[in-house]
Amino acid sequence: MSRIGKQPIPVPNGVKVEIQGTNIKVSGSKGILERSVRPEIEVKLQDNLVLCTPKGTSKRVMAFWGMTRSLVNNMIVGVDQGFSKKLVVEGVGYRASVAGRTLSLNVGYSSTVDFVLPEGVLATVDKDNSIVLQGIDKELVGLTAAQIRSIRKPEPYKGKGIRYDSEHIVRKVGKAGGKK
Repeated sequence: MSRIGKQPIPVPNGVKVEIQGTNIKVSGSKGILERSVRPEIEVKLQDNLVLCTPKGTSKRVMAFWGMTRSLVNNMIVGVDQGFSKKLVVEGVGYRASVAGRTLSLNVGYSSTVDFVLPEGVLATVDKDNSIVLQGIDKELVGLTAAQIRSIRKPEPYKGKGIRYDSEHIVRKVGKAGGKK
């Protein structure tokens, strides 16, 4: 029995959920999200609650149960409140700036790296050189943050690079200048 899958999902005021077979459409104040769920899981709307139930008891079906509930819950939370990820750019001379849909990064390469933001993700750069990504699709916001981080991953000696705000970099000791 899935502990996550059996929990009902409350639908807040201002959010509209439409279910047609395996297609789910959620609309709210921030936008509209659509997703097709696995046919092994039945999703239905009852009394302002979304319920997910499996159509079998195999191990494979039970694995999809909790995942489907989490995906539908993320859709509802996304159109109601939205999601955000914060990235920190650390290093001497490392800078980030946003112009329209392009994020420009000066992170130690010979030229500026331009990253084009996907549709549905907005970026802002704060004064303390941190990038805040916002959007309604949790999966897309997380994927975009991971792609930006991969441009210059944080290194363990000085901590230079792009890291998540909550990420802790384990520092290594540099080589010791010993005697001969």
